[in-house]
Amino acid sequence: MAALLITLLFLNALFNVVAWPRFYGRVAKDPRAHDAAGRPTRFLIVHAVLIGIALLLAAASAVAAIVALVVGV
Repeated sequence: MAALLITLLFLNALFNVVAWPRFYGRVAKDPRAHDAAGRPTRFLIVHAVLIGIALLLAAASAVAAIVALVVGV
């Protein structure tokens, strides 16, 4: 059971690190991301915050998996 938990935590971290930065690139290029003056809109800001949270959770998942490996859950 511990091996499954560790594997899922690492897979979660890997998925978030691979998927979300690529998504940010698409969001940043979207016409809704900036107003006529070139300033970021709420569309960009909200997505940037959500992506930041996803990457923070990825880091927490990786740390939890490493701790589980070291402690030997």
